[in-house]
Amino acid sequence: MVNIIWMVLILVGIFYSIITNNLETVNTTIVDSTKVSLDMLFKIFPVVALWMGLTKIAETSKLLEKLSKKLSPMLTKIFPEIPTGHESLSLIASNMIANLFGLGSAATPFGLKAMSSLQKLNKKKDTASRSMITFLVINTSGLTIIPTTIISLRMMYGSLNPTKIVFACILSTLFSTFGGIIMDRILARRYKN
Repeated sequence: MVNIIWMVLILVGIFYSIITNNLETVNTTIVDSTKVSLDMLFKIFPVVALWMGLTKIAETSKLLEKLSKKLSPMLTKIFPEIPTGHESLSLIASNMIANLFGLGSAATPFGLKAMSSLQKLNKKKDTASRSMITFLVINTSGLTIIPTTIISLRMMYGSLNPTKIVFACILSTLFSTFGGIIMDRILARRYKN
C-alpha cells in the first residue's frame, strides 16, 4: 500500500511539473537527492558499521547472552506466557539491547528471530499471540539510550553539539515504551479473547 501511495505522489509531482512547465526542477531534484543520499550513506555507514561490529563482538563473546540473563526476570513479568528459559526471551532481550543503543538495523534480525520463535509457541497460527503483540509494542516504541543514527545525522549536517538530543531521546522513548506497555496491558485485559 505504501508503495502505491509513493508512486501516486511521484506521478502527481511529475505530472504537475509538466503542466507548470517546470520539468527541469524535477530533474535537478532527482540528481541532487541522489547525491545527498549517497553522502548520507557514506557518513552514517561507518557509525552503523562500528556499532554493528560491537554488537557482533558482544554476541560472539556471550555478552549479549549475559545481558539477556540479567533482563530475564523483567521479561518474564512482561511476557508471562513464555516459558522460563525459552529461546525467544533471549532473542527479545538481544533485540531490546540493540534498540537501546539505537541500532535498529542490528536489532531487526533479533526481532525477526524472536517473532519466529514466538510463533512456535503460538496456539492460533493465524492470529498474533499476547506475547507477539507485547513484543511488537515494545519494539515499535524503541527505548533508546544512545540514538546513534540521529547523532550521526546531526554530525553530518554540522551540528555544534550532536549529542545534545540524547536526554530528550531517552525521555521520549522511555515514556513511549511505558505508555505502550500500559496500553498493551489495558487492552489485553479488556479483550481477553
